[in-house]
Parts: sequence; structure tokens; C-alpha cells
Amino acid sequence: MNGPEVLVQRLAAGEAVLFPTDTLPALAARPEAAALLWRLKGRPADKPLILMGADLPQLVAALGIPWQEPWLDQARRCWPGAFTLVLPIGGKITGQLHPGGTSLGLRVPACPQALELLRLTGPLATTSANRSGEPPATTAIDAGRQFPGLARLGPLPWPEGSGQGSTVLAWRGSGEGGVHPWQVLRAGAASAPAGPAV
Repeated sequence: MNGPEVLVQRLAAGEAVLFPTDTLPALAARPEAAALLWRLKGRPADKPLILMGADLPQLVAALGIPWQEPWLDQARRCWPGAFTLVLPIGGKITGQLHPGGTSLGLRVPACPQALELLRLTGPLATTSANRSGEPPATTAIDAGRQFPGLARLGPLPWPEGSGQGSTVLAWRGSGEGGVHPWQVLRAGAASAPAGPAV
């Protein structure tokens, strides 16, 4: 069984790890080691990863750019929860998680074990814990079977997630010209948040 401190050490050494979330188990690495996740999954390089954090202030600080007020409003409605917000953000971390892209998916999961780990590690590059083209893992056993040798966050068994990916909302602009400012790119585990932003 691996406590958070063990995973912190493994991540610092450039390794990938496995942990539960409120949706599907996550395969994760530090942003500078994100290329490892594509290799482990056999994932096409044009499919971006998600930056997962412990809370909104942690993600804001990691990205080092001013956030527009509508982004902050939506994040406060959605997080922690089963929502990924895709924002038009460039810079070093975007280059690591979305090479050649101009946007980045961000998420704060509603899973106490994941949040405890993320508070210790800082934001991590994440993706679902399955090999490309295979069904997503839904338990620690499934995740360990697909990625033997990687550290899994204890204690086991993990809390049950939704079994679905997060709902993905992308920022499309200020809403001028009748264009809604947020677009649902993927309907997932969560319904659209209450309030005027979606």
C-alpha cells in the first residue's frame, strides 16, 4: 500500500502514478514528465492531457496568467467536481500537455484522496488509466492490471467513481453575436452547472 508521500517521491523521480478520482482513475505525472503518459498509454500525441489541481488558487498560480472573470465564475460553480474547463491558455505547461495547442483542460476532482495528493504534489498532468483503445479502468485492480509496476495511491480499494469521464466545457468567447460563451465538448459524468454561465 502506498501513501501520498510515496507517490510524491515517485512523481518527483519522473515516474507516473495511479490514483482515484470522482470519475475514472487517473494516470498522472508531473507536467515536465507528461510525455511519459502518452508512451504508457500508446496514446496519439494529438490528444491533449488535463492539468488536475487541488483547488482553483493552485491552478491559477501554476498557470501564471490573469484569469478572466467568467472563467473564475465557472470554475467556482464546477469545482471540485466532474468538470474539465478548456481555456485558451498558452505557455510552458500547455506546451507540455497539449503540444502545438493553444488551449488547456483543467480540473479539480471531488475526491478527498486525490485532493490530498494534489495538495502535496501541485498540479499534475493526468489522463484516464487505460491503454489507448481499451475500456477505461474503474478500480485500483483494473488500473494496476493495465499499468503493472506503477505506484497506486492507498488505501485500497479506492472509492467508487462515476465510471464516466468528466463533462468538458470549452470557453468560446464573451458571448457577443449570439455565440454562447461555453460549449459542451463532451457530455460526461456531470450535468451543466446551475447559473447563467452555461
